[in-house]
Amino acid sequence: MANHITGVHHIAIQAKDYKATIRFYEALGLTLFHSWTLPEFNIEYAALLGIPGTNSYIEIFDKGANVATQGRRAAAEETPVAGALLHFCFTVKDATTAYHDALALGATSCVPPSVLILGEPPLTVRNSLVYGLDGEVIEFIEPHW
Repeated sequence: MANHITGVHHIAIQAKDYKATIRFYEALGLTLFHSWTLPEFNIEYAALLGIPGTNSYIEIFDKGANVATQGRRAAAEETPVAGALLHFCFTVKDATTAYHDALALGATSCVPPSVLILGEPPLTVRNSLVYGLDGEVIEFIEPHW
């Protein structure tokens, strides 16, 4: 069987506040790659934000966009509904700094910076997690392997 998967291209989220979400991810270091509208899917605003040094992106849609989604969409002030997508993870130089920067940009704490020792042989992981502006879970992990 051929190996057809070569990497992660993008993870899509639907923003409660499109412009605030774009600013949040740009402040975390992502760059606008492309933006568009698609009226036949009620997409007024959409964008791909590139992760520097990769061919991976975060795709952001406005709150009214009619795009494929898993689970039930959260109401405006509702805690996000759990589904199959658990979180997405960014490799960072310092998980503590990334965590505090994200909080300063409006994210909320999920798991404060910590060190985990996983499996056998032991793999040491330094990470932190926040809830983004739209309830998405973002993990920051330091590369140690």
